[in-house]
Amino acid sequence: MAKKTEIEKIEREYIIPLRVKCRVVPRYKKTPRAIRVIKKFIIQHMKIYDKDANKVKIDRYLNEFLWDRGIKNPPNKIKIKAIKEGEITKVELVNIPEKLKFKKAREEKIEKAGEEIAKKKKEEKKTEAPEEEKKEEEKKAEEEKKTAVVEAGKEMEKAAAKQQKHLVGGKMKGSKHQQRVALAK
Repeated sequence: MAKKTEIEKIEREYIIPLRVKCRVVPRYKKTPRAIRVIKKFIIQHMKIYDKDANKVKIDRYLNEFLWDRGIKNPPNKIKIKAIKEGEITKVELVNIPEKLKFKKAREEKIEKAGEEIAKKKKEEKKTEAPEEEKKEEEKKAEEEKKTAVVEAGKEMEKAAAKQQKHLVGGKMKGSKHQQRVALAK
């Protein structure tokens, strides 16, 4: 028997009407209800057999688009693209507004810059001699030992001073107020 190595990838676009389903809930619950309605719609139409809403992943920008007008006023309908890869179904927004396009482009740019920096660091580490790295590690270990010894010495001095203070009797051992003679018996 040959195993399937390719994962089936199904892409579909839907227009989901949210007004009818969100109309019946209180105003302060409308956007969370809209998210649940989208997940339920995707479960039904993308044939997720065990009806598990955790297998439907809503895109970050779709979520932001839904919450853009607040909790009380989600959009009336929304056009989405559903991509099913194996068990998990990803839901994305088809027509991303300009505001979110700029945000998405900026975040992708930052991510690419981070990847480039990581590649450069890896290349630098490969080019460095391994002997130099060992020497640096030994120096760091020695410095850590010295600092640990100094800290331990300070803690021992504090403990000795505290013990000495109690032996000398830093505070008065008797009570501050005199008791009446009748009560002292």
